[in-house]
Amino acid sequence: MNTKNVVRAAGGFVLAGTLFLGGCGYKNAPVPPQTVVPEAVEDLLYTVDDKGIKLTWSYPVKTVKGSVVEEISSFDLYRAEVPLEEYCGGCPVPFGEPIELAGGASVDGEQRRTATYVSSMVQSGYKYFFKVRSRSSWLAASGDSNIITFVWYQPAAAPEGVAVSSGDRQVSFKWQPVTLLSDGTALDKPIKYQVLRSDGGKGLVKVGEPITGTSFVDKQVRNGQKYFYAVQSLMQYQDEFIVGGTSKEIGALPVDLTPPLPPSGVTAVATSVGVKIFWDKSDTADLGGYIVYKRAANKDSYELLGKVESEFSLFVDRSTNNGVRRYYAVTAIDRATPPNESDKSREATVRY
Repeated sequence: MNTKNVVRAAGGFVLAGTLFLGGCGYKNAPVPPQTVVPEAVEDLLYTVDDKGIKLTWSYPVKTVKGSVVEEISSFDLYRAEVPLEEYCGGCPVPFGEPIELAGGASVDGEQRRTATYVSSMVQSGYKYFFKVRSRSSWLAASGDSNIITFVWYQPAAAPEGVAVSSGDRQVSFKWQPVTLLSDGTALDKPIKYQVLRSDGGKGLVKVGEPITGTSFVDKQVRNGQKYFYAVQSLMQYQDEFIVGGTSKEIGALPVDLTPPLPPSGVTAVATSVGVKIFWDKSDTADLGGYIVYKRAANKDSYELLGKVESEFSLFVDRSTNNGVRRYYAVTAIDRATPPNESDKSREATVRY
C-alpha cells in the first residue's frame, strides 16, 4: 500500500467514525454503562452424569448501582477444557471465545428466572472450567460469575436408598454405599460423598466438605422450614474428584421437640366465684399458652380444667369441691405443631 492509499484509508475511518457519532441519535451524553451493567452472577452451579453436564444460574435482577434489571439481552458462557496430564494449578485458565445464549425477562411473574445450559461435549480425563457473564445490552456486560470446575471421567453411579429423619433443629439421613460406575461396571477407585441441600426454593448447594461415610447430620437448619436434600458421589482420580451421579431429592421438615419449662409460682386462692389459680408468666420465646389441671386428694390422676392464652396467667375453677381437697398444676405449651407441653408445675391447693 502506498502513502496516498494509507492516508485515504485513515481518512475514511475518521469520516465513518464521525458519521457514526453524529448519527447515533443522542441529543445528550450517552448513559454511563455502569448504570445499566447487571450484577455478576453468583450462583453458577452444575450437575453431571454419564451423558454430560448441566449448568444453571439465576438471572440478575439488579445493576451494580442497585437499580432494577427487567431484561437480560444475552449471556456469554465461557468454557475451558484441559487434559489432566497438562493441567497446571497455578496457570491461567485458558477460556475460549464465549458461547452466546439468549436472555429474556429477569422475572417470570414473581419468580426470578433460572438459566440452563446442557452439553454432552465432554471428554473423559479432562478438567473443565465454566463462567458466565450477562448483558443488558451490547454495551453493558456484567463481571465474571463464580467459576465452576470439575473433572469428567466415567463417573460413579448416584447414591441410592437415601432415607431422612427430621429432629429438633437437625436433619439426619443415610444412604447405601456406591459400588458401581454409571455404566454398571465395578467401581475401582476411592469414593466420597457430597451432601447437597436446597432451602427457600433455591438450587442445591453443598453442605460441608465431602465425607467418606454414608450418613450425615445437618444441624444448620431451622425448625418449621422445609428442606430438600440429595447426595452426590465423588470418585477420586489422582488428585481430582470426579463428580458422579446425584441421588433423587428428598424433603425434610425439622420440628421443635423441646418443651417449655413448667410454670412457677402456682397459687390457689378460694374466692366467692370459685378457686382462682395464679402463676408466674413464662418467658419462653415461642410460648403458646398454658393448660390447667386438677386432681382430687383421693386420686392420682389429673383432670384437664382448661387452656389459657399466653398473655394471661389466671384461671378460675368454678366447680364445687364436694368436701374433697383439690390440687392444681399448670403446664406451658409452645407454638410448635403439634405443641410441646412442659412437665406439670408444683401442685398448689387451697389452705382453709
